[in-house]
Parts: sequence; C-alpha cells; structure tokens
Amino acid sequence: MIEENYNVIGIMSGTSLDGIDLARIIFKISGEKWTFEIHETETISYPSCWLQRLKNAINFNGEELFQLNVEYTAFLGKIINGFIKKNKLENLDAVCSHGHTILHQPQNGLTLQIGNLPQIAKIIQQKVVCDFRVQDVELGGQGAPLVPIGDKILFTDYDFCLNLGGFSNVSFEENQQRIAFDISPVNTVLNFYAEKLGFAYDDEGKIARTGKISNELLSKLNALEFYQKPFPKSLGFEFVKTEILPLMETFPITDEDKLATFVEHIAMQTASALPKKSGKTLVTGGGAYNLFLMEKMQFHLPKMTFEIPIDKMIQYKEALIFALLGVLKLRNENNVLASVTGAKQNHSSGKIFTP
Repeated sequence: MIEENYNVIGIMSGTSLDGIDLARIIFKISGEKWTFEIHETETISYPSCWLQRLKNAINFNGEELFQLNVEYTAFLGKIINGFIKKNKLENLDAVCSHGHTILHQPQNGLTLQIGNLPQIAKIIQQKVVCDFRVQDVELGGQGAPLVPIGDKILFTDYDFCLNLGGFSNVSFEENQQRIAFDISPVNTVLNFYAEKLGFAYDDEGKIARTGKISNELLSKLNALEFYQKPFPKSLGFEFVKTEILPLMETFPITDEDKLATFVEHIAMQTASALPKKSGKTLVTGGGAYNLFLMEKMQFHLPKMTFEIPIDKMIQYKEALIFALLGVLKLRNENNVLASVTGAKQNHSSGKIFTP
C-alpha cells in the first residue's frame, strides 16, 4: 500500500483576536487512514495597533477594507517568513492559511477573510492554499463551520468534537453524515468583559466564579432568535455586536455578574445543542482552559465525558484542520461538507497561489 506524506504549515487567526496560530504538520495517508504529527508551533500576539484595526474593521467602508487586506497580507507574510526562518523549515508542500475573518454575513452572500490575496505566495515564496470560505457561500452555504471534515477524518473516536474559541461549535455523526454548527459566542464575550476589568482574559474563569448569575439576563440571552434556529447555522462578530452586547449592557449589574451569567448561558446552550447527552466529547480551543466553564458544562451534562487533550491540540487544532483542508484541496478532494454548511453540494474549496 502506497503511503503519502505532506509537510505543511497550518495558520489560523480566530475571532477572539488572541493571535496568529502557526503549526507545522506532517500528514501521512495510507489507504484511507490519515495520521498526523504536530511539530513546531507558535502563537504570535497582535500588536496593539493591529488589535484596534481588526476590532474596528467591521465599520470600514470598501476602500478601507481593501487597504486593510493589502496591509494585513503583507503583515501575515512577514509573520510566516519569521516562523519558517526561525524553525529552519524546508521542503514544504504548502502553507495553508485561513486568514482573519472581518465580515461573515452568509445570509447576504458575504464573507471576508483578509490575508488571502495572491501576493501572500510571492511574499513567502511558497505555494499557498487559502480563502476556504468564499466558495461555500457562493454555493448557498454558511461558509462555516469548516473544521468538521477534520473531525470526521482525524477524530473518529469521539461522539462529539466541541471547540470553545471566539464562538463555540460542535460536530458529530448523525444518520451517517457529519452534522456541525455554531452554538454560541464564547471568548468574544468573555474577553470583552475581562478587558473591561483590566485583564486580557478571565484566567480559568476565576473572575466569573466570583459573580452572581442574573436569571433575568440569562433568560433573555437564551430567548435570542439564533438559538431557536435549526442547523446549518453560523455566527460572526456581528451577532455579538448587534445582539449580545447591547442586551447585556442594558443590565445594571457588575461585569463579574455578567461573566458568571454568560458562562452559565454558554453551558446551557451547549447542553441544549447536543442531541445526545452522554458519550465522549473532545474539547479544544481557549475555552477548554476555563475551569469554571468546564464545571458548568459538566453540571448541565452530567453523563458526558469531556476529554481535554494536550496543550498543542487545544491551542492548534484549528491550525491543524486548516492544514488538512489545504492538503485536501491540493489532492482535489472535498474539504467542505454540504451537510454541515448547507451548500448545494460537497466541494473542494480554497484558492491555490504559487510564487
């Protein structure tokens, strides 16, 4: 049996703006069985000037977005070059990059990930596979979540794969097809209130643990229309900006109480979203480090076993999956599932740029 190997870099910048994740991955394919090894990894934090621009970009006009895209592509290219040089990486098959989401409005046929311009390949002098979401939206899909194909191929031992990042999403097998959808905001909201209190994030949920739950706010959050919708469905920062924060800011309670209430909300929505309340769940993303949130999850799903993997997997799972999406694109194999996004068909998404 022929074994095929791919030496690639996966890159992800998430909506929680905690930095750019880079990971070198070796994939091996033997028959239909895929295995992987995560090698060098690094998360590059955003300088404050970029943080502010990315936070404000949702308000930019077309010309400002174009300029931002050009400058971010150059910035990202410099980051990638630094990672390659620092780790003396050679013989790469491709660099597979998600870019950074600025706009995600699939209902309007719109999704924009910056950093995916053709110049990126020339800057880093490598083959680049990127811009994975646009084609799916053009095919009538949500353009998200894209991680489930990786869950299906790489993590078959779990009943559920739950990611707790800027937003939470879940994927699982049902009736022999992969189902996945976004559940709720997570760190986009928790970090917002931690920052108001002078912290970059709520370490282990210690601040939220000191707060009291507002049952009135909790019931209003749980009643939001998004949570009543069937899948496929996905979330962007627009939802946080237009629905979550305006609602939470109307309540004259402490930021600690808002954190406690929102943690409860995340746990309740997760419990509600899972069709089966027992089994084995792989938990990744920054929220896996939030011990208070994980305790609340366990409280609402007492028969579920939550498995938190090694740090590299928690921190770099999305970089790993986008590396896989890139390899699948190079092989001209489907890397987006219609059962997940609602697109007209499964397809091989992304663009390939050469130096």
